Amino acid sequence: MSTETDPALTGRTVEVLQAMIRNACVNDGTAASGQEVRNVAVLEDVLDGLDAVQYEPVPGRRSLLTTVEGTDPSAPTVLLLGHLDVVPVSRDEWREDPFGGDLIDGEVWGRGAVDMLNLTSSMAIAVHHLATRARRPRATVKFLGVADEEAGGSLGAEWIVEHAWPDVACDYVLTESGGIPVDGAQGRAIVFATAEKGIGWRRLTVKGTPGHGSMPYGADNALVTAAEVIQRLTAYEPAPTLSAHWRAWVAHLDVPPELKAALVDPGRIHEAFAELPPRTARYAHACTHTTISPNVVQGGSKMNVIPDAVHIDLDIRTLPGVGGAEVDAMLTEALGDLIASVTIVPGEVSRAASASAADTPLFDLLRRRAQAVHPGTEVLPWMTVGGTDAAFFRRRGIPSYGAGMYSAAVPLETFQSRYHGHDERIDVESLALSTQLWLDLVDGL
Repeated sequence: MSTETDPALTGRTVEVLQAMIRNACVNDGTAASGQEVRNVAVLEDVLDGLDAVQYEPVPGRRSLLTTVEGTDPSAPTVLLLGHLDVVPVSRDEWREDPFGGDLIDGEVWGRGAVDMLNLTSSMAIAVHHLATRARRPRATVKFLGVADEEAGGSLGAEWIVEHAWPDVACDYVLTESGGIPVDGAQGRAIVFATAEKGIGWRRLTVKGTPGHGSMPYGADNALVTAAEVIQRLTAYEPAPTLSAHWRAWVAHLDVPPELKAALVDPGRIHEAFAELPPRTARYAHACTHTTISPNVVQGGSKMNVIPDAVHIDLDIRTLPGVGGAEVDAMLTEALGDLIASVTIVPGEVSRAASASAADTPLFDLLRRRAQAVHPGTEVLPWMTVGGTDAAFFRRRGIPSYGAGMYSAAVPLETFQSRYHGHDERIDVESLALSTQLWLDLVDGL
């Protein structure tokens, strides 16, 4: 398996990434946002000459699929799945223009450079190369660039899986969240996502009684009650779940043996979090708990009116085995007597946690490619605590992995800090490695 990369393909990947960043396909969760049609136009240019199918359930929210047929009908079909939308930014917090796509000191800057326009651009370049080179691949490869991943996928991958399954049917899916270096006690490891948490969003409505803001004494102020609701949710800790993914992760951590022992002890794990670096602790907590994060509050109508209703939107990420009934039971337990003042309704996105087995020929190829690029490394299946479009394919029983290939300049803590963060950027070496990864995997199947 080659460790060489092609400078010409890398250069084209950089250019495509820059173009997609500059299109600013920002998805704020509303149906009119995103406008991924702009990034589909970029892909059409990249895939010039290849047949493509497009899907557009809502105007402007466009996705694109192209297929390169392999020479062997008995070979597996792999789907490369990249999303075209990005999350909003706080422009004043960025060192560089978040939609400039500038190449600075060997890094491409901009929103989406890590999540996940870097991989989408590399997939597009690799698929075009596979289709136009002299030798066709033995395996069939499909490339699907989708809208709406950042708002749950209902206008992108989920819609396509439900309405056009024969188009995207495959034997494997490769998408974001993998190929990331992690340094630990036994040296470097490379992680590929084989599992992800579920999503169980909820909206809480806290009721009160309106009144004049000049007379707050004894008032039934919904905002005051909502503040206490948020405090209780923040303080609530469900019991930890220590999965095989978690235990393998702990075994690799470069921490003292006593701390490792505490991290796999349900009775001591919360104390152990405080001994970890902050970013590691956040992942550790999320990997072992169903989490409840109050992220949006809306209420009140006027400065001098005591509010009679406040809405609290909760981002709830569930571990395997935790469904809607369990989520509502957790909220009831967390709120105690305040539950009588609260109405709970499901949010716009809900899906179960999902996982794929790592004992497949494709995962073995991922392992061998990682060890070729990063000699002497261990390869770890891991669980991403965010959601990806892989979940819709796992529902259909399709082994789906978070992949990519990152250089030593992008270890996991750096990767996580840039994911939805300020000053998001990716190094050109990682773009080269990811582009080569897709070529090697398709040729290796």
